[in-house]
Amino acid sequence: MTFNILFPILARLKMNVIPQASLFLGVIPALILLYISLKGYDGLYKEKLIFLTFVAGIIIGFIAVLIEYFTRDAGLIIIILFPIVEQLFKVIIVNLRRFQGKHEAVIYGLTLGLGFGAIFVPFSMIVTSSFDTSNSYTVILGFIGSLGYIFLHGATGVFIGYGIYIEKLFKYYIYALIVHIPLSVIGLIFIEYYYVQIGLVIYTVIIFWYATQRVMPVLLSQSNRRKRSKKN
Repeated sequence: MTFNILFPILARLKMNVIPQASLFLGVIPALILLYISLKGYDGLYKEKLIFLTFVAGIIIGFIAVLIEYFTRDAGLIIIILFPIVEQLFKVIIVNLRRFQGKHEAVIYGLTLGLGFGAIFVPFSMIVTSSFDTSNSYTVILGFIGSLGYIFLHGATGVFIGYGIYIEKLFKYYIYALIVHIPLSVIGLIFIEYYYVQIGLVIYTVIIFWYATQRVMPVLLSQSNRRKRSKKN
């Protein structure tokens, strides 16, 4: 199906349909990323906690969305403060006593972050659609831009979890803020420009790739070392 066919169809969507449909558009990509990212990590996590942290991410993400919605007119300073609040929410959950100093913190940071990012899809699509509810391009724009939040929050969840695991939380919390602020500031200021949104999605994909392909594999190497030491 080409965009030329898709745009007229989306143009006929009513605003009360967008939030319901876009909720699935957020959860499904997040679950797909979770499934792909956890390949090869069997035995390093509990499925029950994967589910619980993902749901917890959706809940705290919804709270963050409400805070941002009601403070959206407060100016640039508030926009810069958004990443601080959002990453603190992740720290509160992943830094529970049962995860401190344990490799599981990295994996549960990922699942929490993906759940957190999933809820931003309906929020972003509603905000973008508010510019022109009859224009299907805005719906596509909102969806494309919102995907970046899934990648970003998944990656920053890994950073925070890794910081908790190696007991350098503050350092990796700052890393999470550094990669988050560009999306928060640039994405919201230039929300109507599709090329900016696409550029930010590419940026977040790179960050997510680094988190899952360079940070998380440390767990596998350490797990293999433990297995070899037990055999010896």
